[in-house]
Amino acid sequence: MLTIRLMGPPGLERDGQPVRPPRGQKSWALLGYLALGDRAPSRPRLAELLFADADDPLAALRWTLSELRRAVGPELSLLGDPVTLSLDADVDLLRVTAANADPALLLQVSGELLEGVEVQGCPEFEAWLMGARHRVTGTLAARLRQHTMALMATGRAKDAVAYASRVVALDPLEEGNHELLVRALAQSGDTAAALRQVASCEDLFDSRLGLRPSPALAAAAASAPGTQSAPPLSGRAAALSQLEAGRAAIMAGAVDAGLQCLRTAVMEAARCHDNALHAKTLAALGGALVHAVRGRDEEGSLVLHEAIQAAQTAGDQDTAVLAYRELGFVEVQAGRRQTADSLLAKAQTLAVHDDALAAILGVRGMNASDQADYPAAFGYLHESVDRAASSADHRQQAWSLSILARAHLLRAERSQAAAAVTQSIQLVQQQRWLAFLPWPQALQAELDLQAGDSESAADNLERAWTLACQLTDPCWEGMAARGLGLLHAGRNEHASATAWLTEATTRSSRDSDRYQWVHGYALDAAISTALDQDDVVRAQPMVDVISSLAARCDMRELVVRAHVHRHRLGDRSALTSARLMASDIDNPALAALLASA
Repeated sequence: MLTIRLMGPPGLERDGQPVRPPRGQKSWALLGYLALGDRAPSRPRLAELLFADADDPLAALRWTLSELRRAVGPELSLLGDPVTLSLDADVDLLRVTAANADPALLLQVSGELLEGVEVQGCPEFEAWLMGARHRVTGTLAARLRQHTMALMATGRAKDAVAYASRVVALDPLEEGNHELLVRALAQSGDTAAALRQVASCEDLFDSRLGLRPSPALAAAAASAPGTQSAPPLSGRAAALSQLEAGRAAIMAGAVDAGLQCLRTAVMEAARCHDNALHAKTLAALGGALVHAVRGRDEEGSLVLHEAIQAAQTAGDQDTAVLAYRELGFVEVQAGRRQTADSLLAKAQTLAVHDDALAAILGVRGMNASDQADYPAAFGYLHESVDRAASSADHRQQAWSLSILARAHLLRAERSQAAAAVTQSIQLVQQQRWLAFLPWPQALQAELDLQAGDSESAADNLERAWTLACQLTDPCWEGMAARGLGLLHAGRNEHASATAWLTEATTRSSRDSDRYQWVHGYALDAAISTALDQDDVVRAQPMVDVISSLAARCDMRELVVRAHVHRHRLGDRSALTSARLMASDIDNPALAALLASA
């Protein structure tokens, strides 16, 4: 059996014994590129990517392909133009990134993709490798997180600690990862270790970021999902009563009181051994933690995993659908694309009612749009709007229309965007859904700005900003502040534009469970405005941030835009990389941007 190691320092083994590796780091670079590629690249493309500095790039490519065949042996096939890779070997990279990867294997992976491989004079490959490393690490972390939560939901918190620890090691500057580990330690009964982890995270964030973690981190060491602080009542009737009271309180905006009622409902349902009711109360609590209070997505996700376990035991398919969808929504916001799609696909498979399908398809459309997969996004969103309308779920209809409007806006299809956002706002106002209104208002304002109607844009943005601040919603605040920054930039009020765009990037990243796309969108506008003002000092660190963020969260269009920003900063190879990465993104506006660059 041949083993190929691409995670950590690359190497070859046959039957457990080391094999002489191929000569030259470009051999490993080529193998890694072919193994991760979505489609077979042409020989001229590979020659340009890795051997542009050679006297005869195609000859250098042929030699490297031959060297790979020699080192790997008959298990490797590299044929044709475009070059097709076939491997009959155990490749660690492919094993751990497979959809059905054994979670235990994830603990065995150490190091990053092609660790130590440095290819001089190949800036396009270096850009690709940086993005690939972020994507692979993000995939591993997302799958480890899901397995950690599944273990905790089934009462195996001690087993979950190792997986949560690995998540922290992969991305130590993500607060949610530390919170997950703290919860695993607390639920396993090791409160002292949980408190030590809180202190360790606080010191790390202080030294590396100059920030303090949110209160949710410390709270995770003191409480476990589903616990209550009030004395229990008794019986199924009490659980139902608390469930309804909790839902009503959340709808009325009394979040703390609502959460307390829902926690009590969870405990009462568990006490009376009603699995179906227990699943419903857990799903309600998990949904409230995700949507009604900021910074609690980690706890909410754990509760939703418990809800799935209880629903499957009770045979309650509708509650399982709800929990899977809510978990998928959390993953979409966090930019964990593959786990999001897997959870939402499970929900869609189980769903039978139009209202449930409308909600699932809306979130799938959001995920596809964030990835810049516009054909898929439009398919999901149009069907979501239709199903929501047929089931008279007007809030879902408004929500999906707003995401549809955003997709058209990003493609500069302004008439279609305006039609969708106008209908969304009308439905929101009819439903008196003020908590959602700032989002479509900010989208409408951006359309106003593009149409040159700064007066209407200012009116929409000021109302969106005021309401967003009243709601203390960082996503809405970030979108409104971004729009106000662009409004002032259009008036050549540079100081005000900078202040508002700084506010946008700060507010959109305020909470640990931020919507990563909004953060990236705000950063993109702030960078563009800084470069328009020739403020390289302010733009450069933001370009580094958006490059990492967009690659890690698989936001392909923002990856391309990050490379355009690097081109404007003087990186001569960045525009070629941007055009290559944009080649399979169906967005006329992005194509126009690259043409003008």
